Amino acid sequence: MSVSVTVPTRRLAAAVLAAAAVVGAAALPASAADRGRPDRPKVEISAVQYDSPGLHDRSRRSLNREWVELTNTTRHSVNLDGWTLSDEDGNTYTFHHYRLEGRATVRVHTGEGRDRNTDLYQDSRHEVWDNRSDTATLRNRRDRVVDEASWGHDRHHHGDRNGHHRH
Repeated sequence: MSVSVTVPTRRLAAAVLAAAAVVGAAALPASAADRGRPDRPKVEISAVQYDSPGLHDRSRRSLNREWVELTNTTRHSVNLDGWTLSDEDGNTYTFHHYRLEGRATVRVHTGEGRDRNTDLYQDSRHEVWDNRSDTATLRNRRDRVVDEASWGHDRHHHGDRNGHHRH
């Protein structure tokens, strides 16, 4: 014996199932509905020291007083391998084999040094960030802008009280 189902019957069954799914999802509290989704990776430029304090003599000490801080605002670690940090002139630092832990901050120094969990070094022998105006751009491994911080004269954005601009 064979059972045949007509097209209208199939459509009615699909509509009933879809409606039940919508009602079931709507009945869940928001916290229960979100429990299955982990925090989305959110890494932001949290601070920039573009004008190295003291003498600008291109010494290791002077160059390492110029830095950009990145903060992971989620509870989960984020793999930054292949991410880049660049300025308006195209100077680019690429992260290699680095994981930023949840709720952690890393400082990316301009000069030379030994990389650690909280401090990374671009190994540059000259200043990267322009003291008058520049933009630090953080991109993920797909070359999508994750965050930017600008300072100086910028007619398109309004800065905070320190002259920093956020995009």
